[in-house]
Amino acid sequence: MDITAAPQTASVPSTSSELPTNLVKLTPKAASMVKETMKAEGDKFAGLRIAVVGGGCSGFQYSLDLDEKGANADDLSFVEEGITCFVDPMSSMYLMGVEVDYVEGQFGQSGFAFKNPNAKHTCGCGSSFSA
Repeated sequence: MDITAAPQTASVPSTSSELPTNLVKLTPKAASMVKETMKAEGDKFAGLRIAVVGGGCSGFQYSLDLDEKGANADDLSFVEEGITCFVDPMSSMYLMGVEVDYVEGQFGQSGFAFKNPNAKHTCGCGSSFSA
């Protein structure tokens, strides 16, 4: 499960001590979809890895992956809506305050949508952002 999507604006914390316990909020609908996918794949996952990766028109893209291994030594981990989430330190700077939702369009399109208060600009296609 690798999903990319779009954002929205605010400031980034300067130290990890300023980071909230749960960097990212999953809406109940997004959490339900993640749980369904985990179950359909055989419940072999330790949790959900949420990251920001380089790419896209504006410089950064979101990444959601089901993670079989669990947290790396320097990851931030937290439980949101019953799902263990892992975020690497670099991504944490861009994900603070992000809300992940699952949306369904009227013509059958569906996917995860990101509301990011740290995004300064989003591209026209809506799948990348700059901070």
